[in-house]
Parts: sequence; C-alpha cells; structure tokens
Amino acid sequence: MKDIDLLIKNSNKYKDAIIQKKYKSKKNTVAYITLNNKPKVVKWFAPGFKKNMDKEYSILSTGYLKLNIPTPFEKDQKHNVILMSYIIGENLCDLINDENMTTSEKQRLMLLLSEWFSNFHNYFRKGNKTYIRGDSILRNFIFSNKIWGVDFENSRYGKPDEDISQMCASILSTDPMFTDEKIQLCNIFIKNYERIEETKFHQIDDDIAYFLLEINQRRSNNKQMILDYANKIKETGLY
Repeated sequence: MKDIDLLIKNSNKYKDAIIQKKYKSKKNTVAYITLNNKPKVVKWFAPGFKKNMDKEYSILSTGYLKLNIPTPFEKDQKHNVILMSYIIGENLCDLINDENMTTSEKQRLMLLLSEWFSNFHNYFRKGNKTYIRGDSILRNFIFSNKIWGVDFENSRYGKPDEDISQMCASILSTDPMFTDEKIQLCNIFIKNYERIEETKFHQIDDDIAYFLLEINQRRSNNKQMILDYANKIKETGLY
C-alpha cells in the first residue's frame, strides 16, 4: 500500500493538499485532506483495483442523495483516485467498545445501524436481486447525529443476511469480545432489521459462525477463543 505523500508529491493535481489524517486500510490508501481549503477524503486505489474504484464510485454517485453515505466529488481515472466528502463523527467500532458509553446508548446505535442496512438494501434492490454492502464491519461506519456508511468497493449482489451476520461477527470479535452485552447488541440489531423488513432469518447463527471463522483466518491472536465461540454459536445459537 502506497503512502498518500507519494500521490501529493508526484501529482500537480494534489500538490496543494494538506494531509489531516491517514486512515488504516488493507488494500488502498485513504486520507482526510484539505484541498483548496475544503475538507475531503481521498481514496487512492492500488493498481489492479480499478474495478473496485468504479464500483464504489457507482454506489456513491447513485445513492448519496438518498442514503447516509459520502458525497462523491470526482473519480480521477488517471491516478485511480476517488475524492469524496469528509464525514465528521466517531467511528462506530470505538463507540461500541467504549466502556464509558451506556448500554442503552449502544442499543440505540444498533437500532440506527439496522435502519441504515434496511435503507441500503431497499434502495439497491432490483426485483429479486439485492445489492449488499459487503465488508460489513464496525469500522466502516461513522456516527454523528446519524449512522453513515463508508467504503463500498466490496459491494455486490447477495443476500441481506450476509451483511447482517457479518456485522454481528464484527461486533462480537472486537475487544472486549463475546460479552453478554455484545450478544444482546447483536440480538437487538438482528431483531430490529427483521421487524423493519418483515422477514425472519432462519440460518443467521450458521452465517455468524461462518464469518467468525473467516475473521479467525486473519487474526494473529485470540484465535482459539474465536474458534470456540464460532463452534458454540453454530451448535447452540447466538442467544
């Protein structure tokens, strides 16, 4: 992954950008900058990820007027860059794992998050096909006065319960892991989505276990704990 300084140094287009913050990203380079005295987020896609860039820009440009997602300003094909609006707020992962935040406050966030997913799935539903956001993890959401979703390069057609179960796996496997509070938050998240959508997930436990095992493949610590809980959820259920 390249450093954002290289883009600014080697491109006349971004030479006047001032870096405010660099974000962690597994594949691409993401930073909060000011450009022409305006706050923006620059996402610099790695070589070979042009299709991901096109996909994310399509999601943003199609949905930003109706959904709580960033406003796209430009897709720079020459440099493999998307410029989008900067969303002021706190990362949802930090909030959910903040011991100073009350359980009722976290429960409210789960209700808002389930509403966000419902809005996203319904907006991008075409007949019997549903576009899911993919990469549904806590760190891809920001809270200000509402929930905002970011990072859509892994969006694809799929089943809504994939998004919901992957988010539950993310909630459960962030520190502190697998607490009673976390299980309760997942329950509220799932039930409120089912209520809004007037649906019922019949294999949600298996799906959560699957995504926990997927997470476990990437983890360097707590692997046995995650494995044990994945098996437990698959055998006896989340609750």
